[in-house]
Amino acid sequence: MSIKHIFNPKSISVIGASRDPKSVGYGILKNLVKGCVLRCKYCSPFIGKVFAVNPFAEEILGIRCEKSILNIKDKIDIAIIATPVAIVENQVNLCIKKGVNGVIIVSAGFSEIGERGKRLQDKIVNRLRKAKITLIGPNCLGIIRTSTHLNASFAPSMPPKGDIAFISQSGALIDSIIDWAIEERYGLSSIVSLGNSADKDASDFIEYFGKDKETKVITVYMEGLKDGKKFLNVSSRIGKKKPIIVVKAGRTMHGAKAVSSHTGSLAGDYEVYKSAFKQARVILTESIEEMFDLAKALSTQPIPKKNSIAIITNGGGAGVLCADYCAEFGVKLAEIDKNTIEELNKSGVMHPSYSRSNPLDIIGDALPERYRIAVDTLLSKEYISGIIVIQTLQTMTDTIEDAKIVIEANKKYPSKSIICTYMGGKFTKSSVKYLQENNIPDYNDVRKSAKAMAVLVSRIKK
Repeated sequence: MSIKHIFNPKSISVIGASRDPKSVGYGILKNLVKGCVLRCKYCSPFIGKVFAVNPFAEEILGIRCEKSILNIKDKIDIAIIATPVAIVENQVNLCIKKGVNGVIIVSAGFSEIGERGKRLQDKIVNRLRKAKITLIGPNCLGIIRTSTHLNASFAPSMPPKGDIAFISQSGALIDSIIDWAIEERYGLSSIVSLGNSADKDASDFIEYFGKDKETKVITVYMEGLKDGKKFLNVSSRIGKKKPIIVVKAGRTMHGAKAVSSHTGSLAGDYEVYKSAFKQARVILTESIEEMFDLAKALSTQPIPKKNSIAIITNGGGAGVLCADYCAEFGVKLAEIDKNTIEELNKSGVMHPSYSRSNPLDIIGDALPERYRIAVDTLLSKEYISGIIVIQTLQTMTDTIEDAKIVIEANKKYPSKSIICTYMGGKFTKSSVKYLQENNIPDYNDVRKSAKAMAVLVSRIKK
């Protein structure tokens, strides 16, 4: 069975559905039939049919319980198994007999606990492969597809709909990222918890998301790889057309040891991974935050036509720092020509002491009109392919109007890349939110902005 059908089921059976509100089996069923526990606006019940299997209950959450999946008359696309590990093998056999299309095993107690668990895991995988049934897990959180309201997991909520796919070898990490995505209005297309990756691994999902029209950027939290050659082959091919961003755990001896006990994976030598990722055009990041920072830029902004960028700032120090970081990350600053300077001079709004160079320091007392002239003038030039807009907070700064200027410029110059750094906190919060709502990436530090522009520049076709 293809992964495509896993994300588009018409019927789901929860084996191990529970009446205990604190249990995994209850959480999964509730997500499917009621929506999330937070009752947030991003969640709604699954639109297909949902069946519950529990031999000791009549009904749960208004869903009639069957004693076995074989008692369900309807065709089942996905069976989610959330039972004690001791009876998982038997439930898998019943799923094979039923002829389900895919199985998600959230139960733990397999390869991550040692050789005994690995033998059981291998036995289950072999049987499912022989029956041509796709397996996700075991020891996983489940999957989420925002466009179809599919929350086939025990995550507490569903993130906002977006175009970034997240593949993770940690289920608990997913929960926190969903919470963050809701708070920051950060959109995701799909989430996959790999667990032990007994059947389908990161490479299989990278392959799928590489062809998925709803996904622009693929992000991966990785602990280890079982088939490095397969990953390199897939990533080299997919990475040419869609960015793949990875944060790799298990970089140290202590981290590698923790990886082994977490999902039963081998972390491997980090330097080998770095070299291999570079060869495959995979973007390696240092943290989860950085991974999603870069994904935000890649999913919302066009790739510059050339490496020729300008910095606009109302704070000289912030502009100098940004220039340093741009040099460090390989972003080339355009030399602002005499004609452009002459045009800025004639506008009548530039401060007599503005820098007349790149970074273009328009001075701390800059009102929105000065920002508008600077942004519009630079973006209109063929030799400038993108801008980084920095705003430091002064008493006269109008953060909302400055944000509106950037948003209008983004619409007027759709082929130019725009990255913002609206520095501050309480007084800039509303403008930052306004930028994000209009798909303008904003970062709270100029280093992050320079790194975001660098990753856009790195995608320029040589």
